[in-house]
Amino acid sequence: MSDTRTIKKYPNRRLYDTEESRYITLADVRRLVLEKVDFVVIEKKSGQDITRNILLQVISEQEQSGEPIMSRDFLSHVIRSYGGAMHGFVGSYLDQSIKLFMNQQQQVRDRVKSVVGLDPVGMVTDIAQKNYTRWKSVQEDILRTIGAGRTDEKPEPAAKRKSSHPRK
Repeated sequence: MSDTRTIKKYPNRRLYDTEESRYITLADVRRLVLEKVDFVVIEKKSGQDITRNILLQVISEQEQSGEPIMSRDFLSHVIRSYGGAMHGFVGSYLDQSIKLFMNQQQQVRDRVKSVVGLDPVGMVTDIAQKNYTRWKSVQEDILRTIGAGRTDEKPEPAAKRKSSHPRK
């Protein structure tokens, strides 16, 4: 049995994960990539492998939301590379460059971990998770306090309230 997960793309443009027996979104595809799950996307009608197209859609979606990592100039250079004499070289160069970058990033993380004893990315992730947990707790406390302070009574008009400051 193959370890490669099959995702089918139906004519209605929906993606179906055959392993989980459910429809998935591009966000789910992104999650599979981040989790390093090996998968292939097959167009149901033609049987054609459209994995690259789906990955490009995921990239496009990521580029449209948040901070894009590919500049306009970079994208223009990539487009200009298609069909030229350097076509094959550019793809290979970009692939090797990103692999080198990821490898160097891992080496830096490993060095910091050997010196400090902690994974810097893991440490930042832990801090972010703790901050999120604290923020959520504070938010829940505020909402509880606001909810507990509510009553069905209407507030007393300002003229009838006693001042908390003594008069001189």
